[in-house]
Amino acid sequence: MSNATPPGWYADASAPGSERWWDGTAWTAHTRALAPAAAPAPQYPATVPAGGGGGGRGGGSGSARAVALVAAGAVVVGAVVTGAVLLTGRDDPATPQAHSTPTPARTAGTDGVPGDDSPSPDGSPAEEDPTVLVDQLNGITLPIPDGRERPERNTGDLLTIRTKDAYDCPGAPSSFCYHGTVTTRTPSGTDATTPQALAEEDIADAADRAYEEDLVGRRAHGGITSHRQIAAGEVGVAGRTGYFIRRRVTTAKGPGGYVQSLAFPSAVGSESPVIVRYAFDAGPDGPPLTLMDTLTRSIRPIGDSATDGGVGSSIAR
Repeated sequence: MSNATPPGWYADASAPGSERWWDGTAWTAHTRALAPAAAPAPQYPATVPAGGGGGGRGGGSGSARAVALVAAGAVVVGAVVTGAVLLTGRDDPATPQAHSTPTPARTAGTDGVPGDDSPSPDGSPAEEDPTVLVDQLNGITLPIPDGRERPERNTGDLLTIRTKDAYDCPGAPSSFCYHGTVTTRTPSGTDATTPQALAEEDIADAADRAYEEDLVGRRAHGGITSHRQIAAGEVGVAGRTGYFIRRRVTTAKGPGGYVQSLAFPSAVGSESPVIVRYAFDAGPDGPPLTLMDTLTRSIRPIGDSATDGGVGSSIAR
């Protein structure tokens, strides 16, 4: 069993009062302010000061103290019973059961992409929603179109959406290929600072990973024989200005495909850059290119179901 520290937010020793994201293997550039500590629960006094008058048999101060202790005990017992009833939704506190909030139905939109309504204002149920890919690190969500799925296991640090049906790769029949994939990632080891520079730097690697040679060295499509750029420009993404580059690649085997690199600032934290890669097979079996545009418009900050992709951007119209 591995003892590696799981991915998550941890206190940043180099910046007191903040947390830094650990991706499971190394520290990333993502930081956020440390959440304030919860206020301590009020403490009930163990004893009650003696009252003024001493009239009555047995002493007034003793009676007042006893009454106060009984009252305090009743408050504590009442709070415990009330909490149990709230958890169970029943009068029996013996078997508490937490109630889950039902997820609203989602309707399909253009190109089979689910509607833009978010499961809840804070975005928390989206992690379990099979129609949504949640990238917690980069603070974004993508809808999972009909006929696509989120793999149970992802490759490295890439979160992926892919077509459900696989086929034998034309250049490596013992391997499985997919007609369409979409991945999100955080760029690293780069000096590029603008979305355009990031997209221009990423597109070659995106094409190579999809159609030249994968991470384990397989040439699933026989390698790329040629490529040409067919589209590029600024685009609004989750309220930020992004930049995309789209290429058509021809491969030694199979129909080839279309690859797109989309770069934009994250909508959370220090607005670190995010890259979304698209790889769609060409030919009748590949997804329509319009789906790339539909998915780009459907990217949302976590918890935001209404932000238009162009809101807040500086794109000239």
